[in-house]
Amino acid sequence: MPETHYDLVIVGAGPAGAVATLYAKRAGLSVCLLDKETFPRDKICGDALSGKAVTILRELDLFKPIGDLPGAEIHTVTFGSPDKTCVDIDLTRSSRQDFLTGFVIRREILDHFLFQRAQQVADQTIEGFTVQDILKEGDTVVGISGKTESGESQEIRGKVVLGADGFSSVVARKLGLYSHDPQHWIVALRCYYKDVKGLTDQIELHYVDEVIPGYFWIFPLEEGYANVGIGMLHEYIKRENIDLKVALDNAINSDAFSDRFADAQPTEEPIGWNLPAGSKHRPNHGNGFMLLGDAAGLIDPFTGEGIGNAFYSAKFGVETAQAAIDADDVSASILSAYDRKLWDEIGSELKVSHRLQKIGRSRTLLNFVIHKAERSQEVRDTIMGMMANEVPKKQLTNPLFYLKLLLS
Repeated sequence: MPETHYDLVIVGAGPAGAVATLYAKRAGLSVCLLDKETFPRDKICGDALSGKAVTILRELDLFKPIGDLPGAEIHTVTFGSPDKTCVDIDLTRSSRQDFLTGFVIRREILDHFLFQRAQQVADQTIEGFTVQDILKEGDTVVGISGKTESGESQEIRGKVVLGADGFSSVVARKLGLYSHDPQHWIVALRCYYKDVKGLTDQIELHYVDEVIPGYFWIFPLEEGYANVGIGMLHEYIKRENIDLKVALDNAINSDAFSDRFADAQPTEEPIGWNLPAGSKHRPNHGNGFMLLGDAAGLIDPFTGEGIGNAFYSAKFGVETAQAAIDADDVSASILSAYDRKLWDEIGSELKVSHRLQKIGRSRTLLNFVIHKAERSQEVRDTIMGMMANEVPKKQLTNPLFYLKLLLS
């Protein structure tokens, strides 16, 4: 029987769990990393890695090997308005070297790569492990119990448990922290296509009538493939009784995109998934545990991107766990440093994105901003600067910003 007591027990071996393992081993912590699936496995997603995610990959010396994976390198973001005006934001104009490149890589490939890297350094990895309960001593989490793929019951104990097990987190559910709030919950639909016309080194976000108040995306992949999908706030889907498959089909067959999809073929049926948005600050820690990534509800409410925030949660979660273990105190008061670090880093950005999500419901305002950007390099550079955190994103919610656009 292998050692079953570790510094960290990490539940979920996706991006947050794998990166947490890599940081933990740099910190000299022992780790058991487990997942209910067996890798490689698909994970429904937009597959995009933002500049924020790339920053963490560089810190872990993974930028070059990630760039060698099958996928697409991204240097441009295209925004499309409801009246079909498009503007290209050139990321290479950024002064931040770590922001010049993004990637689109299928999660089946990306997650397998990260899992393999984590597997090389973890003290133990267990695939096909189903967590059934949380172990406690008093009111402190001390491990998990569950079953292996062969049906064997097992308890695994750790000084700190990190729940990195996705939007439907078993760890969060067992600890009474799971909540589904339609006002802070996005539902998205993805479909892989072959032979979509016009694919380059850009990701495209189109705010078209067929999907407002959501957006329609086209992200290039390897060898002429594309990740195509839509995302929309669950509250609106429920209120308006929206069928996302119909909305996606309407967008693809609209006047704006029908020619680009004339020869395109889907390689799968559209598949949906849930994104708990960071427009709501959810509880993410307690005695002996922390929640990372989607389990903590860190999805950007405007873009739907979550991997970058998941990476940062992994970094700060491990830093906090290390300090707590060194102090021999894993109480909620000590682990609250995780919440402070995380929200100091991403909180203001999430608040701004929540406001932008609301602005994105306005057809008139979307048309106005994108028109101005299409005609003005200064406006395009301002948007690029906001995306690269060179210019405060809060400007986008300031009325003076729109006055400046009006006069430009």
